[in-house]
Amino acid sequence: MSEDFIINAEDRTVQGKGASRRLRREGKVPVILYGGHKEPRMLQTGHNELLHHLEHEAFYSHILTVKIGKDDEMAVLKDVQRHPSKLQINHVDLLRVVKGEKLRMSVPLHFVGEDVAPGVKLRGGVFQHLMTELDISVLPKDLPEYIEVNVSELDVDESVHLADITLPKGVEVAAHLLEENPTLVSIHIPRAVVEEVEEPEEGEEGEEAAAGDETAADDAEEKKEEGGEE
Repeated sequence: MSEDFIINAEDRTVQGKGASRRLRREGKVPVILYGGHKEPRMLQTGHNELLHHLEHEAFYSHILTVKIGKDDEMAVLKDVQRHPSKLQINHVDLLRVVKGEKLRMSVPLHFVGEDVAPGVKLRGGVFQHLMTELDISVLPKDLPEYIEVNVSELDVDESVHLADITLPKGVEVAAHLLEENPTLVSIHIPRAVVEEVEEPEEGEEGEEAAAGDETAADDAEEKKEEGGEE
């Protein structure tokens, strides 16, 4: 792990919607810490500190240290509830981590080599990211911050599937995902470019129409001459 995230929290004695609203006005966020074969623990933490943590992608797939007085709890982020229109965190769910027990987590996919892929660099294609994260099962000690997907050799109309990548040590994915073998990313030519190539040029249409008019005029003249001869 490249970075340590610490959440400084304290026990929350008053619960309910009204109490939560008062907490938010005071610049704090209601938190629930659950799992790990223990009773859920109602907590509160500083809003700005939490908002700063959430700016880091690694925070979403990292083992976090929750400091509650003299107690330290290890946890992972499971859910964040945000205000629909304000830059405000309304509530956070944390899941306790138990050493030796596997976690089910969603980790981001990092696509490397996009700038040198032949399909983009040489043929003007664009990447289509069909999956940006992957659901995994893993022991806490093996939890990766992200999973790397190399796309440096992709050409137009080529793609990378789940079976094409090497998962980090200790990381497993659900059996149904392995069977489905979903596409993670592909390269294609933008539709606008394809239509532009296939559409006839204006000049060519004009020339064809003019040629058609000349042919029709010639045919009419020939018929007229044949009728005069008769």
